[in-house]
Amino acid sequence: MKKVVLSVVALALLSIMTVPICAEEGWVSLFDGKSFAGWKASENKDSWKIIDGQLVCHGPRSHLFYDGELKPFKDFEFKAEVMTTPGSNSGIYFSTRFQPEGWPKYGYEVQVNNTHTDPKKTGGLYGVSDVFEAPAKDGKWFEMHIAVQGKHVTVKVDGKTVVDYTEPAGKEPPKDGFVRVISEGTFALQAHDPKSEVHYKNIRVKKLP
Repeated sequence: MKKVVLSVVALALLSIMTVPICAEEGWVSLFDGKSFAGWKASENKDSWKIIDGQLVCHGPRSHLFYDGELKPFKDFEFKAEVMTTPGSNSGIYFSTRFQPEGWPKYGYEVQVNNTHTDPKKTGGLYGVSDVFEAPAKDGKWFEMHIAVQGKHVTVKVDGKTVVDYTEPAGKEPPKDGFVRVISEGTFALQAHDPKSEVHYKNIRVKKLP
């Protein structure tokens, strides 16, 4: 009788443990929580630290590009848990490529900014489909979910859609030197300035067919 009871308990525990795995089927982690394996920083590399399993940006401008074996990405879903500190600015780029310095020339930036003075707030496609009312709060973790399928981009913050954008056919890059078009590329996280501190964890991706 005891063996039967223990078996039932063991099966129940196994069932509970496998639920998150099934829920995240097809997702692959991009950050191991303990090293910069698969990532490559641009200028001011010391602006990036790993603290308690989190990627933390705090310092002069720098961009941390995903440079691992899973790249490039074209159609995908991307998720990360993010936490901002008061007055901080950061961003998540997609369709980008590594460059050693400067603001990334290629790809789109999904803004991370709840209370920084820049009026463009968290979740917006910077300068393309902006959000002007922050959907998250400083000091609390929120989930950023970016999905790209063809020329269609959606951005969700804690499950709420804040951007639903389709890139116009034949869109030409603006004349300011930035190539803001959807293409095959990689991701980058942004360290914006010395007064900004933003935390990232549970960074994962699912490639779409």
